[in-house]
Amino acid sequence: MRTKIKALRKAIVAGDKEQAVVAFQAAVPVLDRMARKGIIHKNTAARGKSRLNNAVRAM
Repeated sequence: MRTKIKALRKAIVAGDKEQAVVAFQAAVPVLDRMARKGIIHKNTAARGKSRLNNAVRAM
């Protein structure tokens, strides 16, 4: 989970929107899976996805 999010944040900082979109699409299912398994709370996953999506859209 952390690896996917780090890759997304790295792409955002680098300003590479195409790579950020690809990384976002890879990170979302991982967050959903962690929430479904109970590793993180579903609201935490939703908040994380929302914040990451907003960061990608702001590029």
